[in-house]
Parts: sequence; structure tokens; C-alpha cells
Amino acid sequence: SSSQFFSRCRYLNELKEDDSLCRQAQTSGTFYLFHNLSPFLQKAGKKYLVPQLSAAEMKRILEKFKETEQWIEKSVLIGCSDEHVPHFALDLGALEKSVVESELRGSFTDLRKALFIVDGNDSSLLASAQSLLRWHDSHQYCSKTGQPTQKNVAGSKRVCHASGITYYPQMSPVIITLVSDGSRCLLARQPSFPQGMYTALSGFCDVGENVEETVRREVAEEVGLEVESLWYSASQHWPFPSSCLMIACHASVRAQQAEISMNSLELEEARWFGLEEIVEGLKREPRSSKQDDGSFLPWFPPKQAIAHQLICEWVKQQSS
Repeated sequence: SSSQFFSRCRYLNELKEDDSLCRQAQTSGTFYLFHNLSPFLQKAGKKYLVPQLSAAEMKRILEKFKETEQWIEKSVLIGCSDEHVPHFALDLGALEKSVVESELRGSFTDLRKALFIVDGNDSSLLASAQSLLRWHDSHQYCSKTGQPTQKNVAGSKRVCHASGITYYPQMSPVIITLVSDGSRCLLARQPSFPQGMYTALSGFCDVGENVEETVRREVAEEVGLEVESLWYSASQHWPFPSSCLMIACHASVRAQQAEISMNSLELEEARWFGLEEIVEGLKREPRSSKQDDGSFLPWFPPKQAIAHQLICEWVKQQSS
């Protein structure tokens, strides 16, 4: 309900601003565990779950590894339930990975894999948690004085007491664009992609650019096409290569000027796909894309990725 949403937002803001309140919340909250930025998962049948450990369980684990409860201070606030149960993320990278996995009966999994095998709500939370943990790990010193920075209890900021500068976690804006010439859409792949995977064009916004300028520049740079019109679709936080805000757009080019001139420094392949080929590709999983001759049929990002949403929107538009 709206009242629950407002109440939750205000409670989270209080926890970020009040160290003593947040420290108290750590004694009743739940914890998501990471090991060197890889989230902890447990397998239940064919599903993968993201366990939430209670404060009491965290205390037991830390005692078992002869660590003090002060480890909890390293955690970062990542959300709370409608009932105001706060959620924290804690990285146990200093502990022996295999021993922790054995104790908790699960495994620490690379985030790129984890995002696509857990529930959608959990994948969003894990992405946010890893981004925040990564930011704290890389901002332990002030860029002006070189002195250590101190995080607040919630982990919503870091302060350099020598200079008085306060640092806040930031996201880099990235556009991701599905280009269409009216009857086809353009997808591309980089050499680092899994075999057979194609996706929409993407690139970081340059300083001083707005979204429209970035879309036009990236499409021109990567495939040599001139965008005639564009419109916004949605946005998504994405933790790779660091914390990014993916701004998803559709862009149209003239069919008469749709000859691709690919930038081979950035892309391995870029080509046009018709509706039928897109529909078939959406049904295909990575495991089923390899053919007998060793080549790969095209497949596309899974539903948790905003590129998947763009492609599905294009299919719906074409079908209607």
C-alpha cells in the first residue's frame, strides 16, 4: 500500500542519517552474505535461493570463526521489509571461503551468474548490494588529502575528517538502445560475449551529454547509422563493470539509409534481425544454441536484463 511505501522510505532515510538508530537496527536485521563481492546462494531443488541470516545467526558464525561482533559494523544497509525489518549486506572476504560455504551449506557465486538464476527481486537487491560494497572497498581514502575515509553505520556515505569532504556512492549513466529501421531491429555482439549472444547497442554518457546526444553518438560510432527519432523505454541499475544506470531507449533510422558500417574496434558483429528470427531467438537458451557443426544460433539476454525488455517491446510493436 501507499502508506507502507511512504513509511518504509522514511524509515530507511532515518537509518541512513542516524548512526545510533542504524546500529540498533543491526541487532534485529537480516544479512545477505558476500565473499569478495560474490553473493551467497543455496540450492533448493532446481531453484537457487538467497538466504537472509538473522543477527543471532551472524553472531554465531562470527564466534565460530573467532571474530568479534564488530564485524557487523562493516555491513551496509540495502533495504527493509514493509514490517521495517532492515536488510544489510556483509562481505566475508577475509574468512576462508570453503569453510564458510561448508558451515552454511551453500556457495558463493559469481554475480553475473547469480543475477540470472535467482528471483527477480533478489537479483535487483544483490546487484545493489554488490555495487555498494564495491564502492566502499574502492573509496577508503580521500582523493584530496589521501587520508582514510570513515563510513557511516548505514554505509550511505564516507567522510574524510581531515578535509571535511563527504563522499556519496555514485552511478554512471549508460544508454542502451534498440535500433530499428521499421521492419528489422539491429543487434550486436562484442568479442567478450558468450558464443551466440546478441544484444542492443550500449555506451557510457560523456560528460556534458544528454541522453539523446549519447544515443545518436553511440549509434553513429558503433554502426555508422544516423538516428532519425528516439524515445525512452525504462531504466535499470546494472552493477557491471561498476555501478551503472542503464537508460533504455528505442531509436529509428531510415530504411533507405540502413547499411551498417561497423566499428570493429568495439564490436565483433552487428546485423539486422527480422521479426521471425527475433521470436525464435527469444525462445532459445544458451545451452540449446550450439549446432552440430560447432556454430551458434543467435540468442538474447535473459528477462532480468533490460535489453530483453527492449527486444520484447519491439516484438509487441511489430506484432500489433
